[in-house]
Amino acid sequence: MESDENQSNKVVSKISMKGVQNNTYVIRCLKKKLLVLDINGLLADIVSPPPEGLKPDTIIARRAIFKRPFYLEFLNFCFEKFEVAVWSSRTKYPSPISSQDASHCTKTTFKTVENKHKPVVFKDMRKIWEKHDPSLPWEKGYYNESNTLLLDDSPYKALLNPPQNSVFPHTFSFQNRSDNSLGDRGDLRKYLDGLANAENMNKYVEEHPFGQQPITKTSPSWNYYHNVVATLSTSQHGKSDITYKVIIPK
Repeated sequence: MESDENQSNKVVSKISMKGVQNNTYVIRCLKKKLLVLDINGLLADIVSPPPEGLKPDTIIARRAIFKRPFYLEFLNFCFEKFEVAVWSSRTKYPSPISSQDASHCTKTTFKTVENKHKPVVFKDMRKIWEKHDPSLPWEKGYYNESNTLLLDDSPYKALLNPPQNSVFPHTFSFQNRSDNSLGDRGDLRKYLDGLANAENMNKYVEEHPFGQQPITKTSPSWNYYHNVVATLSTSQHGKSDITYKVIIPK
């Protein structure tokens, strides 16, 4: 029998992709910039157990899925401006989006500061740049520090990456019915439109702070997550050619 997690994953995939670009795709050259999207907290709010008195877009495996307003228009905008990949810590996405799921995250034995039931995982962009997944539709090194941006509402997940390769939009909640961040005049859409036109992506990110602040030495959670990375480095010693360290923003 299929697990609840697999059932939930399939539904999130269908909700996220239904209708994107009218389900029509053509073979084309890869775009110059790669946008790596999270799902929960960015394009949808996945709530368990389902809240009473509110009707979600879908319920499956005791999880209520609320699509973010303008999510479909936002995805079409992203497809037009960027090469798009989805990297979620909970699900794997179907073609034509290049995808990374939880199996590609760098896992730890720790829980997050915000939620004692949520495991700490990191999204190490080197796994994309070095093409650890052979199914990715680009050559190793095509995307790198100069042309890749991760969008995730959990700043700790980017601690293994250079600071100018991640932006942390504020977490979407289904309770915010007036949210328009993904809309045509929304703050995130405007930010990414500027990024798409920028000659130097890293400089644009550095000069245009957006959303949540990254975790730095001045952050209350710094010591905790710094120790998590240090423990990860120790546990991975001799098992990987990757050295883990926290990359501190200036």
